[in-house]
Amino acid sequence: MPTTYTVIRRPLITEKGLGVKESEGTLVFDVAPNASKTEVKQAVEALFKVKVAAVRTANVLGKERRRGKFTGFKPDWKKAYVKLKAGEKMPEYVSNL
Repeated sequence: MPTTYTVIRRPLITEKGLGVKESEGTLVFDVAPNASKTEVKQAVEALFKVKVAAVRTANVLGKERRRGKFTGFKPDWKKAYVKLKAGEKMPEYVSNL
């Protein structure tokens, strides 16, 4: 059984992620590629002590990167959009932005 910290790798702190957080009450996380929606839901509820309404996931393909004549790919990864239930306090994992 995976632990909370192996399911959720890190919060995604981007302009789009912060905009969705403020407008829709949705948190965005980088999660393990083999994590299911129920595992993500349980991990967020345990870590932040909030109630989750819905989880959406997206598999992101790695981009091609070049260093001179050498090419390679960044690894594929998975992100999760976690919508909190109405009335839940938004956790503050970002400060000093």
